Amino acid sequence: MPLRSVRDIPAREGLSIVEGGGVTSAQGFRAAGVHAGFRANPNRLDMALVVADEPCACAAVFTKNVFCSAPVSVSRKHLDDVGYGTARAVVVNSGNANAATGQPGLEAAERTAAIVGEAVGCPSSEVMVASTGVIGQLLDVAPFEEGVPAALAQATAQAGASAAQAIMTTDTVPKEAAVSFDGTPLGFEGVTFTVGGMAKGSGMIMPNMATMIAVLTTDAPVKAPDLHAALVAAANRSFNKVTVDSDTSTNDCCFLLASGAAAAGGASFEPGGEAFAAFEAALDEVCQTLARKMAADGEGASRLVTVTVAGAASDEDADVAARAVANSPLVKTMIAGHDANWGRVAMAIGKCGAAFRQEDAAIDLLGLPVCRGGLTVPFDEDEALRRFEDPEIAIDVDLGAGDCETTIWTCDFTHDYITINGDYRS
Repeated sequence: MPLRSVRDIPAREGLSIVEGGGVTSAQGFRAAGVHAGFRANPNRLDMALVVADEPCACAAVFTKNVFCSAPVSVSRKHLDDVGYGTARAVVVNSGNANAATGQPGLEAAERTAAIVGEAVGCPSSEVMVASTGVIGQLLDVAPFEEGVPAALAQATAQAGASAAQAIMTTDTVPKEAAVSFDGTPLGFEGVTFTVGGMAKGSGMIMPNMATMIAVLTTDAPVKAPDLHAALVAAANRSFNKVTVDSDTSTNDCCFLLASGAAAAGGASFEPGGEAFAAFEAALDEVCQTLARKMAADGEGASRLVTVTVAGAASDEDADVAARAVANSPLVKTMIAGHDANWGRVAMAIGKCGAAFRQEDAAIDLLGLPVCRGGLTVPFDEDEALRRFEDPEIAIDVDLGAGDCETTIWTCDFTHDYITINGDYRS
């Protein structure tokens, strides 16, 4: 029998997918994407602006890469180095990471926030800034001078898709998601709450918080400290479970803004209550959807790969074993070559340091049992080859050492990954 995995858990009840939804699906937000001039191609959008109608609660998580970018440093400061506070807008440029740029980079990020603040009518400290692109090049702030007013003029609740396009770098598709839930059974009669968002990320992806950037919004009433706690937990179950190439970007950041506009004047959701639990479930759903989209769109990828490790002695062992499989170049190229060589999975878990005995291990590839008790199980190679045509490839491992489990999302390695990154600055 195939191994049981966390993929067998039914979808969360009470959540409705917002078709075509994204960062402006929640009430109280507008957005736009424009070509400001960071990229040479005039037909390519390269700056996104997300604006709240009023100052609202904001929380963020950032990269733990020591070589962090200037926008990360500035946004951290704007949130008083605690990860939460008040914000009115988020501005993101693509084409230049503004990382490893020293004091001039910090000044450019602060000037960017000031330009947005002047246009929107808020203090620069209420503006979050993010950049993505090439590291080590000074950021010219001139494009913001005209780009920000242009974006603000175009910003609507219907223009979220253009913002999602503007933050793309090597992404092949924009990444958006939104879900809603009914507030009536939670004491908010006739109210529908929404969580939405957009993200970018295709390469240099193994968030550690974590070029991934995400902007999330909700119209639920949540106080900033509680918003931060929910975001950290959601990121640990989603963005921090993605790896494309095991590299943690210098610019990773994720912002979550809560307008409270769906229930203006209503009481805030309190941790431990049913309303807060419903909000957390919606936030998890959006974050995991975006995380899976990032893994599926990994640079040069042809397949989304879901690695589930169960039967671990601890959460840490489950995570380290799953990452060992997901980050293994041999496993990733095996999938690209449609070769059901389960020995590469055994190698990966065996080297990682997780506590287990070889004779207790079990492995499934593509839903086919291939290893039990540490020994090979005959399987139909033709059937495996057929299953490799599926857009999502499943690798399931049971270490037989405990009750802990986790899931990591990754992708395969193809020749295109080398082509993309060999020519990245061209």
